[in-house]
Amino acid sequence: MEKSDKIYVAGHRGMVGSAILRKLKADGYTNIVTRTHAKLDLIRQDQVEAFFKSEKPDFVFLAAAKVGGIWSNNQYPAQFIYQNLAIQTNILQASFENRVEKLLFLGSACIYPKLCPQPIKEDYLLSDYLEPTNEPYAIAKIAGLKMCEAFNREYQTRYISVMPNNLYGTNDNFDLENSHVLPALIRKFHLAKLALSGDWNGIRKDEATFGPIPDDIKTAICLDPITNQPVNQSTNQPVTLIWGTGSPRREFLQVDDLADACIFLIQNYGDTEIINIGWGKDQTIRELAELISEVVGYSGKIEWDHTKPDGTPQKLLDVSRLTKLGWQPKIRLEDGIRQVYQWYLDNIG
Repeated sequence: MEKSDKIYVAGHRGMVGSAILRKLKADGYTNIVTRTHAKLDLIRQDQVEAFFKSEKPDFVFLAAAKVGGIWSNNQYPAQFIYQNLAIQTNILQASFENRVEKLLFLGSACIYPKLCPQPIKEDYLLSDYLEPTNEPYAIAKIAGLKMCEAFNREYQTRYISVMPNNLYGTNDNFDLENSHVLPALIRKFHLAKLALSGDWNGIRKDEATFGPIPDDIKTAICLDPITNQPVNQSTNQPVTLIWGTGSPRREFLQVDDLADACIFLIQNYGDTEIINIGWGKDQTIRELAELISEVVGYSGKIEWDHTKPDGTPQKLLDVSRLTKLGWQPKIRLEDGIRQVYQWYLDNIG
């Protein structure tokens, strides 16, 4: 990939796409093409075909996707499978028709079976049942990587598929109804911290910036869900309410590390086999919560809602294939959480 090659980043406003865009610019790439959703609806085949025919990109980073946590995956399964299938199908076909030199498809570690051996090797794909709470999204992503493999086999294209584990970082989604666990925990601990100090105006600013606070979280931080007014704290103390038991183990990768890995792979990886991207080490959700509460500075009580699902018991990637190529992540979890929490504070109100 030369500095003057035309590069299309699909999904450049999302957390992953924006990180890839930042990294490309920092590395001196000057011919980068992007489009907002208002100007290019990737679900519309006619619009995607017209865009590729006009722009003729040399390289494509397919980072556009509909993503969310356990709640939103459960709530909107049809949207997750349809939108992701449509986006990736349209882009892959248009890339082939317009002779894109190389494409990188962003998958997800949720493609792997719920109960497969740990750490998860790329070979474990389709070896058992998927986690039910995100099965439609996972099936869409599996279809995307299988499309890449099929195009490569039939047309000798150069499409590679990468599978990152849980991501976090700048431009993350902090909506408490559809965010992933790490940004959700940052926001919950921050709200509870504000409530402990009686900073109700700060809570209102947070809600205006990052979206509505669900009723169960309002109750936990001593806000009346109906009146939105503080509840007497002489008998009720704010707590941080967290889904599940805290026992599942998760691996987390800062999105700037992912962007670095993606550009490294598009330059150095020529095989058609999928490749995992991660740290190769994990921690429990309870340990993650303790770390985030320390970073945020929350000293109050934590309550675990055992009526809510835990999801997959463990999701740790085997990253030996990537390590052998010469790439390793650099941003430690605590440092990454501090960075994203500062970004979160900087963007309130």
